[in-house]
Amino acid sequence: MAFPTPFSLRHADAAFLGGKVPRPPDGAMSQTPMEFWHSTAAELTTLLQTSDGGLSSAEARNRLATIGPNILFQKAPRQLTADLARRLGNPLVLMLLAASVVAGLTGEMTSFVLIVAMVFLSTALDTIQERRAEATAAALRESIALTARTVRDGAAVPLAVGDLVPGDVVLLSAGDLVPADGIVLSSNVAQVNQAALTGEAFPVEKSPKIEPGASMAEASNLLLHGSSMIGGSATMLVVQTGDKTHFGGIARSLGDTQLPTAFERGIHKLGLLIVRMTIFLVLFVILAHLALGRPPVESFLFAMALAVGLTPELLPMIMTIGLARGAQRMAGAKVVVKRLSAIHDLGEMDILCTDKTGTLTEARIVMTGHPGIDGTDSERVFELAAVNARFESGLRSPLDDALLAHTAHHPLRDWQKLDERPFDFERRRVSVLAEWQGKRIEIVKGAPETILDLCTQAEAADGTVIPLDAALKKQLSDLHDTNAREGLRLLGIAWKAAQGRERIETDDDDHLIFAGFCLFLDPPKSSAAAAIARLEASGIHTKVISGDAAAAVEHLMSALDRPASRCLSGDEIAALDDQALAVRVEETDLFARVTPDQKLRIVRALQTRGHIVGFLGDGINDAPAIRAADVGLSVDGATDVAREAADMILLAPDLAVLADGVAEGRRTYANILKYIRMGTSSNFGNMLTMALASLFLPFLPLTPVQILLNNMLYDLSQTGIPFDSAENRDLASPHGWDMRGLVRFTVIMGPLSSLFDIATFAALIAIFHVDVPTFRTAWFIESMATQILVVFVIRTSAPMWRQHPHRILVATAGLCLMTAVALPFLPVAAMLGFAAPAVSILAVTATLVAAYLLSAEGLKRVALR
Repeated sequence: MAFPTPFSLRHADAAFLGGKVPRPPDGAMSQTPMEFWHSTAAELTTLLQTSDGGLSSAEARNRLATIGPNILFQKAPRQLTADLARRLGNPLVLMLLAASVVAGLTGEMTSFVLIVAMVFLSTALDTIQERRAEATAAALRESIALTARTVRDGAAVPLAVGDLVPGDVVLLSAGDLVPADGIVLSSNVAQVNQAALTGEAFPVEKSPKIEPGASMAEASNLLLHGSSMIGGSATMLVVQTGDKTHFGGIARSLGDTQLPTAFERGIHKLGLLIVRMTIFLVLFVILAHLALGRPPVESFLFAMALAVGLTPELLPMIMTIGLARGAQRMAGAKVVVKRLSAIHDLGEMDILCTDKTGTLTEARIVMTGHPGIDGTDSERVFELAAVNARFESGLRSPLDDALLAHTAHHPLRDWQKLDERPFDFERRRVSVLAEWQGKRIEIVKGAPETILDLCTQAEAADGTVIPLDAALKKQLSDLHDTNAREGLRLLGIAWKAAQGRERIETDDDDHLIFAGFCLFLDPPKSSAAAAIARLEASGIHTKVISGDAAAAVEHLMSALDRPASRCLSGDEIAALDDQALAVRVEETDLFARVTPDQKLRIVRALQTRGHIVGFLGDGINDAPAIRAADVGLSVDGATDVAREAADMILLAPDLAVLADGVAEGRRTYANILKYIRMGTSSNFGNMLTMALASLFLPFLPLTPVQILLNNMLYDLSQTGIPFDSAENRDLASPHGWDMRGLVRFTVIMGPLSSLFDIATFAALIAIFHVDVPTFRTAWFIESMATQILVVFVIRTSAPMWRQHPHRILVATAGLCLMTAVALPFLPVAAMLGFAAPAVSILAVTATLVAAYLLSAEGLKRVALR
């Protein structure tokens, strides 16, 4: 074909904007779908300036240079420096780094090295874990065919998929992956699997027929990039390539900047809280010291030491250890963690959105019934259908496989094939001529409406043949509609006598005798109902979001004993703005016939309502929602794109595995929160004591190096927390970052420790009249003992003697406490400013520590409320 003018992208845009086919916006993920499949082949051929003979090589090169290659959006790999900068930009980490600078400027090089090392080590571990588990955009490129048989210059040639342009004509056959979006020009028994894109579990017939008003999932003439041909052949006109395809829009959405996760938002809030506490205490000390006439430089250095003491240096390391330990346990529960912080988010999750295929269902088609005309199962119906399926030599669909699988329980004997007429989309049926014990019959199976129209009689349960009058035909149509509304796929089965015939030579499938239907379903998993109930009992509400029809989704939930009163369709979602959708999603549990961008809108609408949302899916169409969710979940057998987008991968596609993961996530978070509670409260209490005492004592209660040593030993003592158990109340429901609760705990337990610190001061000065080194030593020991031992009190809301801590926690706490008590008696004591205290001082200190622990046991019910 000669082209009068070179193809122009500008010309194409004008044609799209002014003609019947709208040009999609960049990214192809608009809420309004690009419905080019409603245009005829002739209109699109004219628009794209092509023909059945394809493009010329020269014209194709021009278009390729103008439009670009047929490759999907590729997000540039993150630079390592940018990745580290993002993590180091957290307020808590910035505060730790600032504290390290202060320590360095004041000569405390040990503290400087320790803080910097802890920050960068925890950051490096987090980065390595995420990068090791992260797949690249190559998963998208590798999920499509490398070459396609394309008509160029009037001849079919193999062509690299990346070189396809709009207007190309592509020849597809069974086993091919569809390399672009386009329409069917011609077909021969073409069947396509597009479950990964639309969620439809059954194969879809494709033909040039235009169905007015059909959606993307329902259009029979539409071929989508990323779907696969499972049978037959088709000739395709390429309309959209690269990022303009439906698949390309999904790929582009995965390249968008990801919003902070629930864990990251919580850590940000915690960092700001500690910063505020630090600023308050530092300003209080400086102003008070200046008011009392203390030297400004000494007052500033003391205030900076307090600031360093308030910062939980090992918090990043404790969190990383806790999350890594959780990831290790979750691996044992068949959950692979790609992003460590997602463990916390899984524990905080209160809504789970899930696709139905493969997670709630078995993702395989089985025959569930074979009713005769009276609606009850008939062995005669099954036998006729199974004989037809066994002897069919043409395209065999998953429905045929389900029929044949059923023959294991119903063996077929003595049947002999004579001839067949295979399935095609014009006839929409398969005819088989077979013989059994000398009797020859023609057995026909296919689309129920087609089979019924060809029948004039019907076979009753007792084998008699009766007329198929209008009343009986309506009864059978009602039976069909009832089953279809429940999400079942149906085949009609009919037959007629063929005595003396050797072949099926003509299309004489009329005057058939209707036998009944075969019913097929993607059955629910046996464990799904119990898993959903377990999630609900854990405070996680389940919402099913599917690309399948509403009837199929509603029937599935009824089968799982989870009927829902409201179902929102994709068409209804398209008519809602974001605010209206946010209201509707709260009260809706089922979503049907939704597109990938609508799944994404649902997730974001739930997030705007304050929910922590998880999304479980396995298809290409699920990827944008998986990535946008607070917890993106996929399964081991999912598409590469879905696994790439996910934060966690379930090694078994079962909600029961997810329920186990939720419990582990909550346990991990509970242990991290133990450290945060104790770290903030004990540090605040100690520094409050220091600040108050510095106003009345002629010397500092602890030197800056002793403050940092105190802080370091305490932090090290808590490294066993990630191994500790969690209470049932921590596992029973989602728990978020409760800053009010943390402040309440800190202002109750912090001043309590300060009260006993002041009592220690009074005893040391009024009773023992100790010198400065002994004073600092005694208080250092008392402070370490109260901080370390109180973990065993407040790790549980129950009496501490009822729940035993993990042996690793006992070991780390005991070792650090013994180190603190032993330091004044070691040769390094003088260098650290310590002096060995008398036994009587140690005895009084032990008594005060015991009194403090008993008081903490009594007050913790208020602090942990």
